[in-house]
Amino acid sequence: MTQIKDTPIEKFLDALASQSATPGGGSAAAIIGAMGAALVSMVCNLTIGKKKYAEVEGDMKEVLRKAEAVRLRLTGMIQDDVKAFDTVMSAYGMPKETDAEKAAREKAIQAALKQATDVPLACARAAREVIDLAAIASEKGNLNVISDAGVGVLAGYAALRSAALNVFTNARMITDKTFAEAKLKELNELLAGAEGATERAYGVVKNKVS
Repeated sequence: MTQIKDTPIEKFLDALASQSATPGGGSAAAIIGAMGAALVSMVCNLTIGKKKYAEVEGDMKEVLRKAEAVRLRLTGMIQDDVKAFDTVMSAYGMPKETDAEKAAREKAIQAALKQATDVPLACARAAREVIDLAAIASEKGNLNVISDAGVGVLAGYAALRSAALNVFTNARMITDKTFAEAKLKELNELLAGAEGATERAYGVVKNKVS
């Protein structure tokens, strides 16, 4: 089976626009975040090795290493979101004629909803990393491509908030309130300060290019 990440972008967009429920917003959030990470990497790659930026080379190499790692994680999440959604749909499609079937179905639904909460939460976690890495790139990156660091931080923020919507959606249907509240607590911690960090980085870039 061809992975979504291996399909041409036009095919992916056609699938996104189709009547099929997958790929959907969760996969889009992951690819947006991955694009943000890729832009951070590009800024790093065009800064490293330049005499003018020799004093920040060590920092940019570390940012590059982290950006590539998070890009890899986010790329994998494109397919993870589809799998999580399909698992939820399969659980809802289980038979429910007898009490035993109803109990098995409900158990499967709740397990699937937990998975469907964990996947976008992982995406949100990774997207928050993209914001922080893009902020460093905005401060220290090659001025010739600094606008790309700004796009990267905005992509990270869009991915974070997009993934958050899926966490909110699934967490509210989970009957294990301890689990749901823990996930929402982590999500809110990821969201806290993200807007401010994004706007600061955007401001830094805007001031450099204006």
